[in-house]
Amino acid sequence: MSALVDIRDICKIYNPGENEVRALDHVNLTINENEFVAIIGQSGSGKSTLMNMLGCLDVPTSGTYLLHDQDVSHLSDDELSDIRNKEIGFIFQGFNLIQNLTAIENVELPLIYRGVSKKERTKLSETALERVGLENRKTHKPSEMSGGQQQRVAIARAIAQAPPVILADEPTGNLDSASSKEIMDILKGLHAEGRTIILITHDNDIAEQAKRVIKIKDGEIVHDSAADKSEPKCS
Repeated sequence: MSALVDIRDICKIYNPGENEVRALDHVNLTINENEFVAIIGQSGSGKSTLMNMLGCLDVPTSGTYLLHDQDVSHLSDDELSDIRNKEIGFIFQGFNLIQNLTAIENVELPLIYRGVSKKERTKLSETALERVGLENRKTHKPSEMSGGQQQRVAIARAIAQAPPVILADEPTGNLDSASSKEIMDILKGLHAEGRTIILITHDNDIAEQAKRVIKIKDGEIVHDSAADKSEPKCS
């Protein structure tokens, strides 16, 4: 496996000066292609800031972020938008669906922004909805679907154009246990197909379903289960 994400000595500082807040404090992190990683931390730990960095939604105060060997640390907003469109599929806790659009229209929307033709985006969207088991609900609007179904639409939207990275921010946070299991099963299936999954959560039970768990506290990575596997065991 080759490195997909390579974060080097990243800091994110808010209110620099006397009252500064170090949301990220000299973080180093490598994520390889086809990993399933959970990043876990409580509110205020820095995990949301790290997610924003990983998703090219924000840039660091200092340090370097290489995504597919491209330095994205100091790109403009437009350049970051291009990277997001090509490289990352987002899944959010709040679903972020457009209420007056049908399921298939919601899935098609990012493809319109990417300039995909009508015929191709319809094909991609129908395939994505089938992948999450919603091919029979494509003409339904969000208000006509359960929370779990809405999140599956959001996953279909994220995977429609097969981005190499799926970034899921608390994807089960608003769901009951049965719906949460459905969503995690879909993410595991996507990982099995070769996608890189980065899951942000505060829930230990959800995090433990990933192949690798990274814990963040006070802006620092305090534990990485990958290190456990690489260190020899004492007899």
